Amino acid sequence: MFSEKDLLQIRKKGITTDLIDKQLSCFSKGFSPLNIDRPATSGDGIIQLDKAMVSKLAKEYDKVRPGLHVTKFVPASGAATRMFKDLFAWREALAAGTGVGELLKKEDAAAVFFSRLRDFAFWEDLSLAMFREDLDADHMLADRNFLPLLDFILFDYGLDYAALPKGLLAFHRYDGHSRTPFEEHLVEAALYASGKDGKAGVHFTVSPDHLGKFKALLRKVSAKYIEDLKTGIEVDFSLQKPTTDTIAVDMENRPFRDLDGSLLFRPGGHGALIENLNDLESDLVFIKNIDNVVPDHLREETIIYKKALGGMLAGLQEKTYHWLKLLDSGEAGQNPYEKAVSFCCTELNMDRRAFPADAEDGIPVLKQMLDRPIRICGMVRNQGEPGGGPFWVKDPRTGQHSLQIVESSQVNMDDPAQASAFRQSTHFNPVDLVCATKNYRGESFDLRQFVDPETGFISEKSKDGRRLKALELPGLWNGAMANWISLFVEVPLITFNPVKVVNDLLRKEHQQAMSK
Repeated sequence: MFSEKDLLQIRKKGITTDLIDKQLSCFSKGFSPLNIDRPATSGDGIIQLDKAMVSKLAKEYDKVRPGLHVTKFVPASGAATRMFKDLFAWREALAAGTGVGELLKKEDAAAVFFSRLRDFAFWEDLSLAMFREDLDADHMLADRNFLPLLDFILFDYGLDYAALPKGLLAFHRYDGHSRTPFEEHLVEAALYASGKDGKAGVHFTVSPDHLGKFKALLRKVSAKYIEDLKTGIEVDFSLQKPTTDTIAVDMENRPFRDLDGSLLFRPGGHGALIENLNDLESDLVFIKNIDNVVPDHLREETIIYKKALGGMLAGLQEKTYHWLKLLDSGEAGQNPYEKAVSFCCTELNMDRRAFPADAEDGIPVLKQMLDRPIRICGMVRNQGEPGGGPFWVKDPRTGQHSLQIVESSQVNMDDPAQASAFRQSTHFNPVDLVCATKNYRGESFDLRQFVDPETGFISEKSKDGRRLKALELPGLWNGAMANWISLFVEVPLITFNPVKVVNDLLRKEHQQAMSK
């Protein structure tokens, strides 16, 4: 199937032919949908914390974090192109001769965007970019000459926002300056991610095309934030590894070839970042998306809940370590075994059917079940946002139930019962995780060993006008963490403020930045 030229291309990516064969097999056999038993709800898989407990857990986290190496992990590689899809559509309509009045009448979003263009944090940068070309943004806006404004926002002779990652866009306006999501994550990390070395650790995964721009911004602002926040900030970056790219196929499941005859490989999706996460040496890792940030005046509730989740994780990890040490000592008889199983079922949401009744048979199983990475996932009440949510999923091999974050693409929506169960979800996954990735001996887990390889996804794309199939790896917080110990905790909606389209920046949560 593969020529010598193909084999050389495969070797250069660091991929084996065995892995290629497995990927091709995935296209042929497909992926079985998950079997949802029921949504996780408050009291049934989702923990609710009252204010007193949140405060208590946050204080416990502050007590233990000076002894921990803490890192905030921020996936930040995606370009902002989709954020500006409406702007591209408006530009195309205007360039084709659509009148401004017709555009504003037809598109509610366009009317809002242009009527409030000065309210965006990037307005000053836009005005300056146009001024350098002897153009007046205010006059353009007043005269409803929208096409040049759009061009200077989108393209490289202006702000070049369509080509930049979200992390480098001006999101929030403060007195005299604006902040990007990259900067807001630095500020947030300083408030809860400083550990044993006194520095706040932040790790961004970025694309090779944008790495230089992120580093340049860091050089420009790091001294200011270290001085303002009175906290050291240690920032590092990583790239998605070429070894996580997946081969593409044509509609007959044959390797897809570029016009020059070479094999086509595509990025494996955010699930590939399990490799980047695996390279960290931290005791505690907070994970949060690049676009989920708030200005200073809304940060307090976000911070206390981050700390509360960290305190809960530290406490559960301590209990887990206690049982593992006892089991390793060889002193665990039937009574300690039963107590340990009870802990697993009542506090870690494990299925009782996983554990044999007899301690002699059960202790190896118990050790395996406890000796895994742990994650606590914040969940918000479902407000109709697209994306995955928390569910109890049934393993078809064992019949056991486990808590999983499930995307709609993982569910057979043609099955009325499964579709109904998915729609009954009460909570949404905002990607708000805190993770413990070391065992009780202080050794880092190999996180790749806890991925469910059967939870990938096949999508249809096109290249040079030709249809193809692409393989996405198990998602970072879905199948890539399917075999972790997982707990779900309800967090307030105010902690979830994503920016999916440009007009989301006009929401009050992103507009009311305080003076700094």
